[in-house]
Amino acid sequence: METLIINYHSTEKRFAYLRNNRVEKIVLDRPEERSLVGNIYYGTVTKVLPGMNAVFIDIGEEKNAYLHRDQIPSYTLAKEKGGNISSFVHQGEKLLVQVEKDATGTKGPKVTGIIEIQGQNLIYLPKGQYVAVSKKIADESKKTALRNLGRRLKTEEEGLIFRTSSLTCKEEEIQKEIDQLRITYQDILHRAGHLKKPGVLVQKDSFTEMIIDQVLRMSSGEVIVDDLPMKKLLEEKNARVTCSYYNGKENIFSTHRIEHEINKALKRIVWLDLGAYLIFDETEALTIIDVNTGKFSGKADYQETVVKTNQLAAREIVRQLRLRDIGGIVLIDFIDMSREKDKQLILNTMAAELKQDEKQTKLIGFTPLGILQLTRKKTKITLSEAMQEKCPVCEGTGRILSAETVAFRLERELLEHRHSEFEAVLVETTEAVRTALLSHKDFLEQSLQLKIYFLTKPSTHHYFILKQFGDEREISQKTFD
Repeated sequence: METLIINYHSTEKRFAYLRNNRVEKIVLDRPEERSLVGNIYYGTVTKVLPGMNAVFIDIGEEKNAYLHRDQIPSYTLAKEKGGNISSFVHQGEKLLVQVEKDATGTKGPKVTGIIEIQGQNLIYLPKGQYVAVSKKIADESKKTALRNLGRRLKTEEEGLIFRTSSLTCKEEEIQKEIDQLRITYQDILHRAGHLKKPGVLVQKDSFTEMIIDQVLRMSSGEVIVDDLPMKKLLEEKNARVTCSYYNGKENIFSTHRIEHEINKALKRIVWLDLGAYLIFDETEALTIIDVNTGKFSGKADYQETVVKTNQLAAREIVRQLRLRDIGGIVLIDFIDMSREKDKQLILNTMAAELKQDEKQTKLIGFTPLGILQLTRKKTKITLSEAMQEKCPVCEGTGRILSAETVAFRLERELLEHRHSEFEAVLVETTEAVRTALLSHKDFLEQSLQLKIYFLTKPSTHHYFILKQFGDEREISQKTFD
């Protein structure tokens, strides 16, 4: 049973895909974080980097885009490959580019000069040169027939990618669609010629496209949406699913407990069945996942317990990768397995689960230290990046200074005032820092020749302020010892 729940009637648009009442995917769309993937820009090369064989391009967005030599049409169309990027592009040159990957962290968007124009049954690449067929078409004879058709209908420079729906199309329909896509490309070039500064030429409604794509992939089930125009649009897309309109007062995500699932997907710890759990640590460079047995002891021997826990973990990890939309390098520290057959079983489990993932993944295998490596294509920010910001206290490390550490720092700063002309000092701090310092307060006061008084205040982090130096009588009246 498949269910698609769409919260479209708000500024932040969202959808959740469920399989057998279990949330498998959550997608958010916010105006300030709208994906640029698929957008086509006319940009200006601002910097050529021969050492990296890449250029930076001003496309009119906040950050300059990154373009590698291998994605420049003049390079891909060259008869002899190789050579420095300076031979194919120069600073100040204007290029037509398409966003492949959104900006993340300090990095700008990644773009390609090999433009793809989406059609109903195929994708047209004006400078692509090759012919490809959707991986969802398993029949090799049908794949070969489509490749032969594509080579016959395209020019030498052009490229075509056949979608699954092309299987039911006649040659005349394919030819007509290619001709229409050629006209679309010429229109883009015409508009580019009239742009006076870098800017967008084609802006995709990627969120609506993702919804439609999800509906088309559903073999059966129900779509529930809180927007009537969207309901009408989706009703025509897939006869195998039913569409219903939700008009309740409570938000549609709250009604179907999706909000609860979102909150769980933001947590660092994910509990599994039988008491085992996962720990997720996301960084800009990679994601580390630690598997722990927790309360799960099992009913058989230790090795069976480990394998059972790791299998549970493997299935949930792949689900969480989809749910959190984690991309890039992923390292998984499964519980140690001494038998090779057990490691192979976990690899097979991961491979089977990853087959259901829409994004391109590569399962690399176990390192000598027993860490499983995989990569998952990253095109946009993760769920946590979209919904959370760095903690102003720990600055994103997930840790703050302990009360003892702050107490030692306070002691060192107080010692800088030893033998002063004052009798007492008033320190503002947290109760935990005060308690940590009390264990050696008498010794400290003797060293300082100062009486220490505290003014404690609650705080999200431990701190101290030397509020006042002065006469003991004056300071003692302001607080307590």
